[in-house]
Amino acid sequence: MKDEIQLRYGTVAMLFHWVIAALLIANICLGLYFADLPSGPSKGELAQWHKSIGLTVLVLSLLRLAWRFTHTVPPLPPDMYWGLRAAARVTHYLFYFLIVAIPLTGWIMVSASATGRPTVYFHMFNWPHIWFMADLPRQQKVAIHDTLENMHNVLAWSAIVLIPLHVAAALYHQFIRRDELLLRMLPYRRARLETLP
Repeated sequence: MKDEIQLRYGTVAMLFHWVIAALLIANICLGLYFADLPSGPSKGELAQWHKSIGLTVLVLSLLRLAWRFTHTVPPLPPDMYWGLRAAARVTHYLFYFLIVAIPLTGWIMVSASATGRPTVYFHMFNWPHIWFMADLPRQQKVAIHDTLENMHNVLAWSAIVLIPLHVAAALYHQFIRRDELLLRMLPYRRARLETLP
């Protein structure tokens, strides 16, 4: 019997990819915008939106990882140079790490905040803090806050650097190599199957 290889990502994988990408970029822009604002109601409101979007990214990212580990992905073009293949795989693994690590460090940071402010998820309910961080003595919270904030910021800046590189790589494959790698993640074309002899 002949084996068939799916050349494009499925609908669920595409939804995860584009929704998480949009939320991540929006939240990075939001975080950069309100970071230097003076303290006040406006900044507090923007921070709540930032936290809500971040937690949504975290949940969707964990679901995406679960989906990824239980479903096959299209193979890279067979004529692709080994260096490009390695770069593609490393980039994907970095993105998987960042889309979990960025919101997770944010959640840890908020949970360990000395102010104890709740996270009101899109004005609907209070998202719980991580209990073992929330129960730390105030002195310990103050001591680790800067470390957690720096970690969160470094991860976010890593994504800021990686996203344009990822977009540039996709455009390179589409318009210079012309291997249609970008089209594997676009929903407007019907999925094709390649049959192996």
